[in-house]
Amino acid sequence: MADEGAVPRRGDRDRAEEGPAERGPGAAFHMFVLMEDLLDKLKLLSYEEEALRRHNMRPLSRHYFALPTNPGEQFFMFCTLAAWLISKAGHPFEQPQECDDPNAVISNVLSELRSFGRPVDFPPSKLKTGCGEQVCYVLDCLAEEALKHTGFSWKRPAYPTEEPEEEEITEDDAELTLSRLEEDVEEESDNEENYIDLNVLKAQTYRSNVNDTSKQEEILQSTTDAAEWNLEVERVLPQLKVTVRTDNKDWRIHVDQMHQHKDGIDSSLKETRGYLDKLHNEISRTLEKINSREKYINNQLEHLVQEYRSAQALLSEAKEKYQEGSGGVTERIRVLSEVTEALEKVKQETEEKGSSMTDGAPLVKIKQALTKLRQETIQMDIQIGVMEHTLLQSKVKEKSNMTRDMHATVIPEATVGVY
Repeated sequence: MADEGAVPRRGDRDRAEEGPAERGPGAAFHMFVLMEDLLDKLKLLSYEEEALRRHNMRPLSRHYFALPTNPGEQFFMFCTLAAWLISKAGHPFEQPQECDDPNAVISNVLSELRSFGRPVDFPPSKLKTGCGEQVCYVLDCLAEEALKHTGFSWKRPAYPTEEPEEEEITEDDAELTLSRLEEDVEEESDNEENYIDLNVLKAQTYRSNVNDTSKQEEILQSTTDAAEWNLEVERVLPQLKVTVRTDNKDWRIHVDQMHQHKDGIDSSLKETRGYLDKLHNEISRTLEKINSREKYINNQLEHLVQEYRSAQALLSEAKEKYQEGSGGVTERIRVLSEVTEALEKVKQETEEKGSSMTDGAPLVKIKQALTKLRQETIQMDIQIGVMEHTLLQSKVKEKSNMTRDMHATVIPEATVGVY
């Protein structure tokens, strides 16, 4: 299908110009169309024989990368196809493995896509899910580059010329004479009517008999030439042919099919009823043998069943005793743990007291405290002495002031006499 002068498809050219950008209300369904175009391009590149069989993978469905199903499987399929398409486009690319870093693989694929001149206007994290419009866009661009490298181009569609079909009419099924058509119409009318009036039937038969006798007399007295009669018959005969096309919706065909199916079912039932009866008899005999064998086995193993029941009873008693003993053991283990915790506390307190008795640090602290107290006592004594000296000075000064005031004051004699 390669043609150098062919024009690429319009949808491919539009997607190459637009990329994964938003295109309106139908953008949500664009990835389904893109996925179908991608699948067609992959089939043109024979991806099933060259890519999938090498890695033992199943073929893609129509909407494999459009809908999320299994992110891990879809991402690995995306990486595998992208690496194969890049290699198909003429650029060497190492096939990724499942243990490779997804970010590194995605960055390598996008760098190869940019090297082809394709725009990438979406974050690389969109490709980690392994599905979506971005995944379909990347694979579609790589598939187009691979088709270009292989020299493939789209041709214009060539529509086949349709020839009109000639209807073949068989004379046995399609042609009816007028008399046969009248008989069919009479049969239909008889089937549709539920009852017939006897008087009307007698009148019709009488008129038909009269017409027949008159026709016979006319025929006996006819003067028509036989050659002219034959010529007239040959001329009118093509016009008397009635072509009836079979219609699948006709109830007569349905009734005939029902009768045919009923006859087929009856014949098949007659053949299969014998086999079914034989199978039923064999199954019933086998069931009887199984019942008798089961009764025999039960009778033979009765003593073993009794022993088994007694062993089951002993086992249940042993289990009960074990449960009781295990309950006591758990209680004693709990008490032991409590006693152990109390013992650990006592040991810790004893160790603390022993370390405090043998340690000289408290004595040193006491000595330091006594020295500090002595220094503080000396300072307090000095402050008290200073305060006493200041107080004594203030008292002496006050006393001298009082004495001076007493000597300086002169009391008049007239005043003294009054007292």
